[in-house]
Amino acid sequence: MRKENQSSVSEFLLLGLPIRPEQQGVFFALFVGMYLTTVLGNLLIILLIRLDSHLHTPMYFFLSHLAFTDVSFSSVTVPKMLMNMHTKYKSIPYAGCISQTYFFIFCADLDSFLITSMAYDRYVAICHPLHYTIIMSQRICVMLVVGSWVIACACALMHTLLLARLLSPFNQSSSVSEFILLGLSSRPEDQKPLFILFLTMYLVTITGNLLIILAIHSDPQLQTPMYFFLSFLSFTDICFTTTIVPRMLVSFLSEKTISYAGCLTQMYFIYALGNTDSCLLAVMAFDRYVAICDPFHYVTTMNHRRCVLLVAFSCSLPHLHSLLHTMLLNSLTFCDSNVIHHFLCDINPMMKLSCSSIFVNEIVIMSESSVVLVTPFLCITFSYIRILITVLKIPSAAGKRKAFSTCGSHLTVVTLFYGSIFYVYLQPLSNYTEKEQIATIVYTVLSSMLNPFIYSLRNKDLKQGLRKLMGRRKFQAASS
Repeated sequence: MRKENQSSVSEFLLLGLPIRPEQQGVFFALFVGMYLTTVLGNLLIILLIRLDSHLHTPMYFFLSHLAFTDVSFSSVTVPKMLMNMHTKYKSIPYAGCISQTYFFIFCADLDSFLITSMAYDRYVAICHPLHYTIIMSQRICVMLVVGSWVIACACALMHTLLLARLLSPFNQSSSVSEFILLGLSSRPEDQKPLFILFLTMYLVTITGNLLIILAIHSDPQLQTPMYFFLSFLSFTDICFTTTIVPRMLVSFLSEKTISYAGCLTQMYFIYALGNTDSCLLAVMAFDRYVAICDPFHYVTTMNHRRCVLLVAFSCSLPHLHSLLHTMLLNSLTFCDSNVIHHFLCDINPMMKLSCSSIFVNEIVIMSESSVVLVTPFLCITFSYIRILITVLKIPSAAGKRKAFSTCGSHLTVVTLFYGSIFYVYLQPLSNYTEKEQIATIVYTVLSSMLNPFIYSLRNKDLKQGLRKLMGRRKFQAASS
């Protein structure tokens, strides 16, 4: 059953400030003066900073971007406001209203992030003056500004798309309250063997990754950035697999239905944890790049504070990405079928069930999702190109083998993870078939299970840490 709420709104009326007609001229002059002061003052700051070499410091670098953002922020609102004060028609078209909303949120969030970056800059300058030039290097400043732009853009895009959905001419409500996950096979004789297989894989994944975490945190020799990132990767793999496999196991033996809210919740955590994995792999590649290409500055570059910041960024950004897609999917209408030809709630097979327009979802997937997915991969590729160039310059064969041995495990994991993801997601929705289920298993279940083996088998320090851990456990068991 389909409910349709059709709207014919093509423009909106902006009533403006509660100003009496005789006061219009005074307020018009006031806001014109404020706007011109804002634009000219901030442009003057930008020009002074660009022209004076003494002002080429991190603080003024952030200030120039803040000034540019303030000019843009004022230009988004004030010109339209001034126009409405002197015209009878205070309307704004639908597209104009949506565009203004986007840029208003974008500029406001960007202002907030830049002010935060400036506060961090002052904190480092006052609390750590001797390390200021190292901590606030040009690369870090650029990363902070770029990160501010990207996050502000993502936030504005998410809220604008959600608003556009609410104001859509056809706002349909869904009558679907649950979905049916068909799983890997519909044949009854396959259910128990599949249950045993995936239960075994799940237990191996949990055990292997927990051993990696315990070995790293119990061995002082493994208290390095590389293993710090690896412990978080192992923890993410445990959560990632737990989001998927227990629900699969239930479907094999009994209930194949999942509630609408449960399906969206599962999809949210799949994308959040999957992209966290992706970001952590990129951070680990950067760590190897610094260790091999700039070993003398490794301790300074990969200090504890920076490692924590990289992990925090890797964990927080994917949640914004996941929230965007979950909320966009939630705005779709499902009224014809509730059968998902998959073993999990994934965005592509779910969009196939929608009886409303998925144009916005497809655009976001092919643009924002591609950027979120491809950017870490490009960072990894760039890091390993630089590593390869550096390693080839090492004169001794033993030195080359040692350098490659520290990267071999990571490269294996990257190839397995990204190869399967690109196969699934970087293709049009119309090409999406049940064959992608096998590739989905690779990056969701198989990759998480193999990671502990790949890292432990090819890493002497980690193998030694695992031996020490097992030795302590045996000693404790014998003494008790």
